[in-house]
Amino acid sequence: MPSFDIVNQVDMQEVDNAVNNTRKMTQTRYDFRGSKTTIELNRKDSSIQILTEDTMKLKAVENELISNLVKRNVDAKALKIGEHERASGDMVRLDAGIIAGIDKDTARKIVKLIKDMKMKVQAAIQEDQVRVSGKKIDDLQKVIAMLKEQDLGVPLQYVNMRS
Repeated sequence: MPSFDIVNQVDMQEVDNAVNNTRKMTQTRYDFRGSKTTIELNRKDSSIQILTEDTMKLKAVENELISNLVKRNVDAKALKIGEHERASGDMVRLDAGIIAGIDKDTARKIVKLIKDMKMKVQAAIQEDQVRVSGKKIDDLQKVIAMLKEQDLGVPLQYVNMRS
């Protein structure tokens, strides 16, 4: 029986490369010369922390980071950006989390959308992914096309297509 998996995978090496490119930008750009701007990637927590002197620089670093992520084929939806907050010593901090995997609520929405199509396919939640199976590959391709049109708040990839 043909099937495929709906997942949300983030290549942490590409995220690391994007953070390093953003860090290089802060060292070479004229308006960042002499500033105390730091960008830290915590692989264990899947988070990025930006610390700088004012909100203008923080916004510039944030935009550059998102731009570098997109250039490296990491969807911007995979980054959950928090609020700007004051840090010690007249600094501004921004924490951003990297979303990997599909949470239970989003998985339920995906299953509901697939069931609402009223096609002969089954969707099953398996930990942080959703497996879709059916008798015809054409039906599975219609499910993929429908999900690509939806905005679920997380980037989705379609892997392990088996016939």
